[in-house]
Amino acid sequence: MLAHSAMLPSMPPHVSDPAVRTVSSRHHPLVARCRALAQGKDRSGLLLDGAHLLAEALAAGLSVEVAAFTDRAWTDPDAELARLRELAQHRGTEVVRVTRAVMDAMSPVRTSAGVVGIGARPQHAMHAAGDAIPLLLIVVDVQDPGNLGAIVRAAEAGGATGLIVTGASADPFSWKALRGSMGSALRLPIVVVPTLDEAIVAARGLGCQIFAAQPHHAPPFTEAPLTGPVALLLGGEGPGLAPEAAAAADAAITIPMHEPVESLNVAVAAALLVFEARRQRGARE
Repeated sequence: MLAHSAMLPSMPPHVSDPAVRTVSSRHHPLVARCRALAQGKDRSGLLLDGAHLLAEALAAGLSVEVAAFTDRAWTDPDAELARLRELAQHRGTEVVRVTRAVMDAMSPVRTSAGVVGIGARPQHAMHAAGDAIPLLLIVVDVQDPGNLGAIVRAAEAGGATGLIVTGASADPFSWKALRGSMGSALRLPIVVVPTLDEAIVAARGLGCQIFAAQPHHAPPFTEAPLTGPVALLLGGEGPGLAPEAAAAADAAITIPMHEPVESLNVAVAAALLVFEARRQRGARE
């Protein structure tokens, strides 16, 4: 059953069922492409592992090149899976049936859900969206793709207008990060820039005041004025922000913690900060 958050558009009353090919060889080029995407050797597309991510990609209007279903997923009586196949075909996606052995080779997870797709990467530019007051997250050196995906999820849930990824951070569109974001990376504007300087320039271009998250020796984040254009700067796991990165911000903020805890997971910290901004903006409104 697909998660209810993937709101698929309604289908026409009848969709023709074109001839569907079956892939039974683990040496097929489609398998090699999926493996290259999973390993980060190919960044020309997205590996959409599972029906949920495929549905989210189609709902977001992304181009999906191919969608593969195992025989079991193809014959599953779940109406949502059938609707997903029909929508993919209607959008011009090549839909194929694959054997269980082929799916196991295509999917990077230990136990595949039986559905894998290859989609186009979202192309975003960091700019003001309508009348929204900019609320950006800038993440530096977040190397765990699961953490990065969780940050993306929290950012969208908290009303952030965009995310800038820089430094030695993981690829926000890798399969692990996509799974961690539960589809949010397909909707939230995300840009990847090589250096922090470029990220700062982009945030300044939107008039943002930049707040650097620090573990200690800074005012509590609840006292920071987060109602205007803001960029929240967060460092990676372990060391956090380097001194020169923190120096690029306008001010430092911290999340007070009871001893002996000295730090929080970066995704938890991001969620607390972005929801505090949401709280302040809601109070002002």
